[in-house]
Amino acid sequence: MRSFFRVVSTVFRGFLIGLAETVPGVSGGTIALVVGVYGALIDGAARFVRAGVGLFRGKLAVSRRELSGVVWVVVIPVLMGMAGGVILGAALLEPVVTEFPEETRGVFAGLILASLWIPWRMVGSWNTRLGLAALAAATLMVVFTGMGPLNNPDPSFWAVAPAAALAMCALVLPGVSGSFLLTVMGLYQPTIEAVNDRNVEYLAVFALGALAGLALFVRALQYLLENHRAITLAIMTGLMAGSLRALWPWQGEGRELLGPGENLAGVSLGTIAGVLVVVSVVLVERFWLPRVNRSHLS
Repeated sequence: MRSFFRVVSTVFRGFLIGLAETVPGVSGGTIALVVGVYGALIDGAARFVRAGVGLFRGKLAVSRRELSGVVWVVVIPVLMGMAGGVILGAALLEPVVTEFPEETRGVFAGLILASLWIPWRMVGSWNTRLGLAALAAATLMVVFTGMGPLNNPDPSFWAVAPAAALAMCALVLPGVSGSFLLTVMGLYQPTIEAVNDRNVEYLAVFALGALAGLALFVRALQYLLENHRAITLAIMTGLMAGSLRALWPWQGEGRELLGPGENLAGVSLGTIAGVLVVVSVVLVERFWLPRVNRSHLS
């Protein structure tokens, strides 16, 4: 029974990550950090890439060794949950975001705000160099998230694959939203429509681009986490903090920031709810659920 509950809880974590990836401004990597599976996913992705390289070179022993090191008990349920989260988010959450944009951004701003302490704590001992790196990353993200969205209703497949590669990099890196990158490139709406319409051709091209992005980026990120952990986590913290600019509830069509509107009370309650969700998840993760990937996040 305990093993069954562990699998179900891990699927639910993946579901939350997939759900987050359908909302522009919310990083799936951040949610992975919050629910305690980020390290296992990064390690598993890096091993999978190395296994693919080994297979391409004909080194089957290397491929088997790398695949045997993947924490499949975490990775498989998370991927299953992510698939469900993306499908449900595309069908249900996106209309909610369209209908109640201020309240929705308020909720997710609360989620990100409360999540900042996780990479902050993981950095350990902060100093001036780490603080400046975080500040630079936050500034860069504020500038980026202020860019107006493009409109590309009928994108070429030659544009879809590179966009998917960038979106996958964003999924791996906490603080950077893959959906937001797609929005900036004008591909968010076509991608959501492809998921809802089960456009296999579009989704296949998107998947190939995502795999290419994963192969190119995840090994570099793992190297940075293993050899330059503190400054990498400081930059992640800055990126997450800067991404809050995209989640300011009141924005114009060109993403210019506006003053609080009449729904200030509702937005404030949504932000508080987002904070409480993160606090609840962290408390459950720490005191109730077994830490299946403790060694990756210690």
